[in-house]
Amino acid sequence: MRKRSVTVRVARWSALHPGRAVVGWLVFVVLCLGGGIAAGMNSATSEDFRVGEAGRAEALATEGGVQLRPTEQVLIRAESGPLDAKAADAAVKDITARMKSLPEVASVAAPVPSADGRVLRVQVELNGSEQEDQETVPPLQAQTEEAAKAHPGLVIEETGDASVSKGVDDQRNKDLQFSEAITLPITLITLAVVFGSVIMVGVPLLLAVTSIMATMGLAMLASHLLPDTGVGMSMILLIGMAVGVDYTLFYLKREREERARAGGRLTSEALVEAAAATAGRAIVVSGLAVIVSTTALFLARDVIFDSLATGTILVVAVAVVSSVTVLPALLVKLGRRGERRAAKRLAQGKAVRRTYGEKEPGRAWNALLAPARKRPALTLCLSVLVMLGLALPALDMNLKNPARDSFSREIEAMKGYDRLLEAFPEQRVRHLVVVRAEASQAAEVRDALRELDREAQTDPLFSHPSGAPVLRSSEDRRTTTLELNTPHPTYSEKAEASLDHLRHDHLPATVGKVPGVETAVTGEVPRGTDYVEHQNQKLPLVLGFLLLMTFAMTVFAFRSIVLGLLGIVLNLLSAASALGLLVLVFQGEWAEELLSFISLGGISSRVPLFLFVILFGLSMDYQVFVVSRIREAALNGVPTRQAVIEGISSSAKVVTSAAIVMVTVFASFVMLHILEMKQMGFVLAAAVLLDAFVIRIMILPAALLLLGRATWWPSRAIRRAEQRVAERHGTYGTREVPEAPVADDGRPLSGHWAEPGAARRG
Repeated sequence: MRKRSVTVRVARWSALHPGRAVVGWLVFVVLCLGGGIAAGMNSATSEDFRVGEAGRAEALATEGGVQLRPTEQVLIRAESGPLDAKAADAAVKDITARMKSLPEVASVAAPVPSADGRVLRVQVELNGSEQEDQETVPPLQAQTEEAAKAHPGLVIEETGDASVSKGVDDQRNKDLQFSEAITLPITLITLAVVFGSVIMVGVPLLLAVTSIMATMGLAMLASHLLPDTGVGMSMILLIGMAVGVDYTLFYLKREREERARAGGRLTSEALVEAAAATAGRAIVVSGLAVIVSTTALFLARDVIFDSLATGTILVVAVAVVSSVTVLPALLVKLGRRGERRAAKRLAQGKAVRRTYGEKEPGRAWNALLAPARKRPALTLCLSVLVMLGLALPALDMNLKNPARDSFSREIEAMKGYDRLLEAFPEQRVRHLVVVRAEASQAAEVRDALRELDREAQTDPLFSHPSGAPVLRSSEDRRTTTLELNTPHPTYSEKAEASLDHLRHDHLPATVGKVPGVETAVTGEVPRGTDYVEHQNQKLPLVLGFLLLMTFAMTVFAFRSIVLGLLGIVLNLLSAASALGLLVLVFQGEWAEELLSFISLGGISSRVPLFLFVILFGLSMDYQVFVVSRIREAALNGVPTRQAVIEGISSSAKVVTSAAIVMVTVFASFVMLHILEMKQMGFVLAAAVLLDAFVIRIMILPAALLLLGRATWWPSRAIRRAEQRVAERHGTYGTREVPEAPVADDGRPLSGHWAEPGAARRG
């Protein structure tokens, strides 16, 4: 007999020593979480976010000590009517004194009145970098609130990059709590419908929650190698709940099938071991597929994607480990409990009710599967045409980098931001021109920058404030900066056009004429523009790696090149269709009120890359689980056509249940306030929905039925299985299932079957 796989051996040990396995798992979770808390989280710094020319400009400016510093704006206005000059002057003096007393403040500028004189603006510059501003801004906000109380006749409020960032983070945390509150009950209801048992509902949730807890600790440890950007924990919650429940569902489904087939003749240990040889292997292969595909995010060379990839890889790995180690132990515990209750009832002369039988697919499922079964060619053509139609809007996709203007107006700092721009429209966007030259050229560089400022004054794309240009020079006189403003929204075409004019027209015509200088431009718009360009450059590399890995993992799992190619096509089809729906909903303005967002006129640049990577990995869950059932039947000698129908039918309920859980988790993110999270949640929910109900129920079975035996090319295992049945019964393709099933790799499982009276250990 062939040597048992590691998955089966681990499950067997866990089944024979359930107490040790459960305690070992809990110890593992505690150690991971405790180790992570002890090590702390290592957060990314501003240097980690630098990309392109904007990143180079920030490095030059920081080296010279003339970088853009976070600034807060304190606005002073009357409740209504004109501003009282005397009261306003007293408020300015109070605010200035309060801010200057704080160690977080670098400087406080003189007050600037609005054009109509109804608002005063006091600019406060903070110490530290823009990545640290959320930590330094609370004392400033507290002083602003105290000043507002001290001057009740005036409205005093604060806004700025730091206060907006803090407001966004606070809102994100509340949103995630709201999302969890929605996801949990729907997951409970779905699991209750699938299993009809309160105890069985608790098992997937218990493993998902403990897996997430362990992963959070591991992520803290990993952050000391790859800095965390704040999105890693969100990804752990998002993916952890989805795959944790999915993997447990797959395993539980198979264990129940083995129990129903055994009819009480097998021990709980034998049933769990049999499930490990099939569903356990599928879970391991699925998890490896997700992990391998997610590593593609590291090729993007971006700290945010590094953080997303790290969280996803860790939580999937931990979910796989929990599914093949502690889950068998829990199932044995529950199985023994059921056996004891059954034995007690029998001893009392009472009937034993069988609760583990699996029902055949109902009418609804038969109706859904009927088109592919009866008319596969027509079903395939129509389904593919529908998916391609959904994908068409993606051809007009316009990638944008979400910026401050798209944030929710429920944030108080954003309300102040709107009032700031209404009174001082030139404060919307800052471009920072950075020039590096020899110290002896400092005067020439400053003259050239003044000329650049004059040129910008004549360009309608820029603001035209009165006063001298904002020039700064480093102590060694080698680095000089100039600030230029534009009144257009950060994601607008005019703001991007102003940057293009600056980089390609105004700079070459002025500073560019000074010999030996190095120039670069940064700011919110340059960062966004360079980031999108960076993502566009990396997308072909990441997508190519994904396609290659998806193909390789499918061939590895099923020894079939045909299935590898089919998997690539189906993944591309579902991803393209989901992107088309995303563009249709979010790139225009018609759904703004419905989904509570402000359209960027485009899609967040991170979303497509994130979709491809996560979807390619998660879709392998369904692919491996469904095709494993089909291949298992075919290895038992069932003709391919019949194996396809049986495999799809037997897996339809659990795949759909898993998809409902996953769609619920993702769709809950659409209710969040942050636009990028909305888009990610929407596109992933749409992709999983299409994958589960169109790809796996319509397109995949239709394609496999049309391919027939060619599905398994070049593997000969299926052909040999059919030949064995033909030789045994004298007919080719006769339906005859061996007494003992086989695992996905073709190995008979007869060695795992034991009578209930067999001796137990542990």
